[in-house]
Amino acid sequence: MRIVVHDYSGHPFQVQLSRELARGGHEVLHLHSESFQTPKGGVRPRASDPPSFAVEGVNIGESFSKYGHFVRRRRQEIRYGKIVARRIAAFGPDVVLSANAPLDAQRAIQAAARLRGARFVFWLQDIYSAGIGNLLRKRKFPLAGLVGGWYRRIEKKLLRSSDAVIAISADFVPALAGWGLEPARIHTIPNWAPCDELRPCPQDNPWSRSHGLAVKFVFLYSGTIGMKHNPGLLLDLAESMRCDPDVEVVAIAEGAGATWLASQAALRGLTNLRSLPLQPYELMSEVLSTGSVLVALLDESAGEFSVPSKVLSYLCAGRPLLLSVPARNAAARVVWENSAGLVTPPEDSAAFLRAAARLRADAGLRNRCSTQALACARASFDIEPIARRFALLCGLEPAAQPVSR
Repeated sequence: MRIVVHDYSGHPFQVQLSRELARGGHEVLHLHSESFQTPKGGVRPRASDPPSFAVEGVNIGESFSKYGHFVRRRRQEIRYGKIVARRIAAFGPDVVLSANAPLDAQRAIQAAARLRGARFVFWLQDIYSAGIGNLLRKRKFPLAGLVGGWYRRIEKKLLRSSDAVIAISADFVPALAGWGLEPARIHTIPNWAPCDELRPCPQDNPWSRSHGLAVKFVFLYSGTIGMKHNPGLLLDLAESMRCDPDVEVVAIAEGAGATWLASQAALRGLTNLRSLPLQPYELMSEVLSTGSVLVALLDESAGEFSVPSKVLSYLCAGRPLLLSVPARNAAARVVWENSAGLVTPPEDSAAFLRAAARLRADAGLRNRCSTQALACARASFDIEPIARRFALLCGLEPAAQPVSR
């Protein structure tokens, strides 16, 4: 069967799923936004790709206004949705599985599937309309409540008219049921990370040596730093470790928060805080393995359902985690339940710094957390059963001749 897998962000695990479905004998077109600035997974073609797999970046022809004015961003998202809709029409899929899409784009994508007569599966990563309302209120946007309500109606309609909804947590089920979705159309598959691509390796590796980090104690943050993060905690961490010459805080990031972080570090003279641009995905095993402790940040407005992709990738790297996230966020639960690191509340800098100092001082704790993190990833992130479940829920008939690895 022919399937379009659309992942707006281009995350590592979604494109891994597409490759695995293609190995199962299906014709798979994987689409992602080339214009959206965020860490990408393996979205470049590979020599090992099965012949029934293709990956394409969708470009809107201009720099995406991720942190710009809401009206301009909405215009760009509508344009993006139209381009994806045209590509769907040209490919002619039997099934469209779409994740992380802005709601204006998702509406065009679902409409294109319907025109084709294809099954449409909504891969739900978060309640996006709630995030829109929160963001607009934070920016003091006029009529933020009305705009949030408008998108809530759009999201509700899209979910109710989908053939199936695959949510990343069972915590979504009550909210979806309250919106009138039949329980039989709601399914749960937690997110994961590709353990076959992100592997633990020694801290002393080519990437760490090239940056003078092979023998340092490194608190490492990798990913976007935007509206839902608190980069000030990384400044506080560097300040607290200023007198320890063996410690460096490394932020491999992009976004408004990353720019602010670099400027503030320079103003404070924090020579132990280093800002680096996002690194190629092919180097991520070495990058993450450079960290002695891997750091993730979310503020109180973050959705309670989604687990940041960076946290799942961190587990694959087999390093202890230090999180500053709301207790209700699923990332906190993943780390707590698997004893993979320490979790502190957002906005509580003192608790965050105490946890960092504890991890710095206690090698035994770090080793236990590392072992548990990697065990969690290896037990939960096997792509073959995950892909079989997606194929079942997407209504993909078993292929006659799977492609051997």
